[in-house]
This record gives sequence, C-alpha cells and structure tokens, in this order.
Amino acid sequence: MDLGLQERFAIVTASSAGLGYACAAQLAAAGATVVVNGRDAGTLEQAAARIRRRTGAEVIAVPGDVSDAAVQQALVDAVPQVDILVNNNGGPPFRDFRQVDRDALFAGVTANMATPIELVQRVVDGMIARRFGRIVNITSFSVKMPIAGLDLSSGARAGLTGFLAGVARDVAHANVTINFMMPGYFATDRLRSLHAREAADRGVPAETVSAEGAERIPAGRFGDPEEFGAACAFLCSQQAGYITGQSLLIDGGAYPGIL
Repeated sequence: MDLGLQERFAIVTASSAGLGYACAAQLAAAGATVVVNGRDAGTLEQAAARIRRRTGAEVIAVPGDVSDAAVQQALVDAVPQVDILVNNNGGPPFRDFRQVDRDALFAGVTANMATPIELVQRVVDGMIARRFGRIVNITSFSVKMPIAGLDLSSGARAGLTGFLAGVARDVAHANVTINFMMPGYFATDRLRSLHAREAADRGVPAETVSAEGAERIPAGRFGDPEEFGAACAFLCSQQAGYITGQSLLIDGGAYPGIL
C-alpha cells in the first residue's frame, strides 16, 4: 500500500532505538523525510545512518533532550514544514510510588506530558493551514492497565491522552489527526532492563523471567518493534484521515477487557 507520504516531513522524538527508531524507519521507508532525535549524538547518528542505508530516505539527526525548548525549536527548524509528529520519550524508572518525590513527579510529568504538548503547540497551526497533519503519541498500555511501579509513567501518559483528546476534535476539520499508540511488551532494551532487574531481585536468570513473561501474553511472544512502526506509519498515512482521538492498544492480547 502506498501511504502517500512521499515529500512529507516527519519528526520522531526519542528515535535512536526501540519503538521510536522503528517508527522513524517505517516512515522513511514510506518516503518521508525524517528528523530523528536522541540524547546521545553518536548513537543517534548511527541510527540515522542505518535508516538511510535501509531506505535511501533523507534522515536528519537532531541530538538533545527534547524537553529543552532549544532542542524542540531545532527539530522544527530542521525541515521546511512539519507534516508528521511522533511524540515518544523514555518513561520514568520503575519504582515504588512512595519513592516518587516532588522533583521526580515534576520530571516525569514534564517528560511524558508537558513536552509532547509543547511540540504539538509548535507544529499544529502549520498543519491546520496546510490541511494535513498527523500526530501520534506513543504512550503505554499501562494507561489502560496500570502496572505497580510504573505509576508515574501511567499517570503522566494518561494526562497527555486526556489533554490531547479534546484537541483532536478541535483540529479534525483541517485533516489533522491526533492519535495514541499504547504498546504492550515489545522486545526492546527497556523490556530487557526490566527483566534483568526482576531476575536480580529473584536470583534467577533473565532468560527465565523473559520466558515467563512471554507465556503470559496470549500471542505467546513479545512484540517486534517493526510491527509497531508499521502501525505508526499507517496512522500517519493519507488513508488514516478519519481516525482521530483514538488509543490503539498493541499488546498481543494481554489486556483482557473489551473497552
């Protein structure tokens, strides 16, 4: 399927690895010029080079903390216009909610709620004027099925979802969509670090924790980031203009409910 993304310009934050990288790679494969971002300049450039080799697309690397206003502006300035924005950011570390002090609370809300909103504010009016825009916010399935120890992540991402749900209805008339992707357990470095932590606490091999986790998923496996990236690219396509304000759960059937 031709997604209609040739000559489109996309920004994907936190895209040097994991799900953000997968989204950037799939958008580039669909023909978009992609701006990638990450805190480590060397790692980011390596990721950009891999996408260039794989797709032949133009990939622009803008390093830095996306919560920094100057970095946000550099992302926007890297391309003539922003047609697609994929908001992604690492979640707060796993911890008991009693350990979340005020500084940690503000940092989590800044990274996973305020920063994506700020980026939307920077690009949405241009999208409205051009009558095309696709905004995808990567949240977490913990928004729908909270996980103890990830309370700050769940709360901030739920706040982002609620804030932008109304905005999505306000801009839909201009062919600008705002959607959310809620990943379950995907085979990423973050998941591997969580398994390593649990393995150390239990005194068992990390492979044991990983196998147990996969068995609890109806699909019987962890997600492939490329699957996630492909779904993201579709939500950014010309064919997805009638999908807005939605949270797409991608978890291999782990969530047991129907709503």
